[in-house]
Amino acid sequence: MNIQVLDIFQGAATLFAAEPKIAVARIVLIALGFLLTYLGCKKILEPILMIPMGLGMLAVNAGVLFLSAAKTGTIFIDPLISDPSELVNIMQVDFLQPIYTLTFSNGLIACLIFMGIGAITDMGFLLARPFASMVLAIFAELGTIAVLPLAVAFGFDLKEAAAIAIVGGADAPMVLYTSLILAKHLFVPITIVAYLYLSLTYAGYPYLIKMLVPEEMRGVKMDTGSMPEISPGEKFAFAVITCTVLSFLFPVAAPLFVSFFLGVAVKEAGIKRYVEFLEGPVLYGSTFFLGLLLGVLLQAETILDPRVLPILVLGMMALLLSGIGGLLGGMLMYALNKGKFNPVIGIAGVSCVPTTAKVAQKSVYEVNKWAVILPYAMGANVSGVITSAIITGIYVTVIPVLKF
Repeated sequence: MNIQVLDIFQGAATLFAAEPKIAVARIVLIALGFLLTYLGCKKILEPILMIPMGLGMLAVNAGVLFLSAAKTGTIFIDPLISDPSELVNIMQVDFLQPIYTLTFSNGLIACLIFMGIGAITDMGFLLARPFASMVLAIFAELGTIAVLPLAVAFGFDLKEAAAIAIVGGADAPMVLYTSLILAKHLFVPITIVAYLYLSLTYAGYPYLIKMLVPEEMRGVKMDTGSMPEISPGEKFAFAVITCTVLSFLFPVAAPLFVSFFLGVAVKEAGIKRYVEFLEGPVLYGSTFFLGLLLGVLLQAETILDPRVLPILVLGMMALLLSGIGGLLGGMLMYALNKGKFNPVIGIAGVSCVPTTAKVAQKSVYEVNKWAVILPYAMGANVSGVITSAIITGIYVTVIPVLKF
């Protein structure tokens, strides 16, 4: 019996047995996993997503073993299983497979996250300033619209291009849902790119604001005292009516609409037990497993797919254009209000709730500690969720039936 040291420590053995590019990619991803966990711990990036994602990423690329004489792999998840009998067998081995198959690959986890987001969302800011909020949100969809033809120019078909372009909406559940419907074969790289980049908006958008908005404009004070008070009943009615209208117009995206507005409805109805359940176990439990699953999906083979690089470029372009669009909308509102509107609020139209709203307030605070724009930013943030949902509904409804 001839047992070598590397036969015992298979993570290292598979590294030496793999192609050089696979080995290098694994090492790079392990290092990236360490970096993401560190940045999450330091709160430079969003910790609730980055820490589980980083740990999953470094673990799945370290924990590769010999599954057979000719095949290596992990016992985390297999994202591409299609045979039911094979799926039943592998669900007994890969410990994250049941969570992935039953909640992730069918879009359920996106709906659960949306319920939690709805339960912590205050519609009052949107209803207090509906025109300004919706204008900013529409401008902040620039990346979602502009990257669609760009992705086609990169060689993707229309469905794939739409799934990639939705990254510009900065609403990760929408990205997950759209890619599952329109481009399931690219669902893993698109989703990973989206969530990775959305976490980076917290670090990157402040620099974009400083580049595009002059300091004197960033310091403009907003009159928060003039915002009308919106009653819980009005917010509840708005949630119910909007959910019904959007579901009627775009039924294919109805699961997302009902999830978000259900969270809003139970919050405004004052059902505390449901609110605590949705904003606690549902939202944070779903986010935790989402981050972990994204991390273990990011194996070396995934990033070596030649389609990943253009997806990375296009995803970054989509979020950059959306941020620019939002700030341009802010400049427009600044002009329309004769200098009495802070244009930084426009970045909050990019609907990464509530991250971009906090980024807007922090950027203003650095210039003028007495300027409070968060209520207006949250209005644009919530509007961004709605506009992203509408564009998602349009893309998944219209694009599959288009013929050229």
